[in-house]
Amino acid sequence: MGAAGLLWAALWALLLPLVAADEGILHASGSGVPPVTKDYCIIYNSNWVSLPKTLDNATFSSLENLTSTVLCSSAEVPSGIMKDKAVVVMRGNCTFLEKARIAQSLGAKMLLIASKSRLSAISDNKTDFEDVTLPIALIRYNDIVDMQLVLGNEVNVTLYSPPLPEFDYSMVVIFLIAVFTVALGGYWSGVAELENLKAAASPGERETRWKKEENVTFTPVTVILFVVICCVMLVLLYFFYKWLVYVIISVFCLASAMSLYNCLAALIGEIPFGQCRITCSNKTIEVRLIFLAIFCIAAAVVWAVFRNEDRWAWILQDILGVAFCLNFIKTLKMPNFKSCVILLGLLLLYDVFFVFITPFITKNGASIMVEVAAGPFGNSEKLPVVIRVPRLEHSASTLCDLPFSLLGFGDIIVPGLLVAYCRRFDVQTRSSSVYYISCTIAYAVGMVLTFIVLALMKMGQPALLYLVPCTLITSSLVAWRRKEMKKFWKGSSYQV
Repeated sequence: MGAAGLLWAALWALLLPLVAADEGILHASGSGVPPVTKDYCIIYNSNWVSLPKTLDNATFSSLENLTSTVLCSSAEVPSGIMKDKAVVVMRGNCTFLEKARIAQSLGAKMLLIASKSRLSAISDNKTDFEDVTLPIALIRYNDIVDMQLVLGNEVNVTLYSPPLPEFDYSMVVIFLIAVFTVALGGYWSGVAELENLKAAASPGERETRWKKEENVTFTPVTVILFVVICCVMLVLLYFFYKWLVYVIISVFCLASAMSLYNCLAALIGEIPFGQCRITCSNKTIEVRLIFLAIFCIAAAVVWAVFRNEDRWAWILQDILGVAFCLNFIKTLKMPNFKSCVILLGLLLLYDVFFVFITPFITKNGASIMVEVAAGPFGNSEKLPVVIRVPRLEHSASTLCDLPFSLLGFGDIIVPGLLVAYCRRFDVQTRSSSVYYISCTIAYAVGMVLTFIVLALMKMGQPALLYLVPCTLITSSLVAWRRKEMKKFWKGSSYQV
């Protein structure tokens, strides 16, 4: 039953929103030969200033670091120090435009405002500051520190805002991972079902098989209860994120290590070598399985320690995530199509409500689902319930909020449970995998549709909004066409 209690964690992470229109890039160049360059995220107001789209049309200025002041008064800085320079100051009590007017009067060419908190949109009343034409941008204070460490004290900077790419090829990798996981999880569930049917012929073998299997079957009542628990947990995470996020990380480490072990143990079981055993407390266990358990635990621990290392930790998270999804799809069994419809339908409403409706309820107008997935209130820790792939197209979003393309585990597991049911139904009725193949193709079509809408709308989408109709309608049409809807709806052999 422990596996079923973890599914709610895999349902929250969605495709997060794409960048706002007012994100740009600060391109910094050191004074070395050849010069070292590096890009940093900035937030600006496109109504106040228009930035060039490429570096070809950008003008460089020498950077003057004045982060010891907030520039709320011209008396805070020596005379002439800002002349023809780009200036960086700290965020303070005065407005952005007040700082800009002072910097412009002192001859500055550009004003950067360093912030130690989460970057937010720049918005002030421009009516009283029509004379201010100085480019203004908000930048992370940590990026200014990094700039000095990497490029030195003599730095030239410029601002530009490249257009958002219409399509990022990391989506192709996300698509392949998702379809592969759903297809393999459904196939694995079908293999287990076939073994159960073979074991049913022998009472002794059947009893051994039942002891070996650790499956959980959902009834319609438990499905409804489960969705209610999902809603409660999501709201709790929204209000108590900074504490509960570490609980989720711990649960993910434990569950993913167990899942990776189950997946690899199934593969090792097919290899007829290295089967030496040791006896302990009247029980025997293969030595290779002991080493496998140590390896899986070590993989989860390494991820937990280095989870914020963007260069390679995402690979380990994806491996653990795929194993988690595979094991869940195989372990959690839907007894009939009726339970699948209830589960997928309720979770579709759950997704839509917490993404599209909650912005009208929350004080800051933000979606609860997106806030939790992104880490509310600027929390640097993220929920490890997504498949992550680095974005391949260079844009401001790569530097600002989304260096990765993301897909939540729930967008794999929830439709995957229907695919697994279709595969088991094929095995039970000997229908040549027609349900399984059709539902898998429908899932792939739903993923493509999600990416198309994502690219057109330039905002995060609840993927279940497209995956659930595609898979449910396709499965229903196949059952109706084969005149098996009654059997498909009620299931054929499960006794709950």
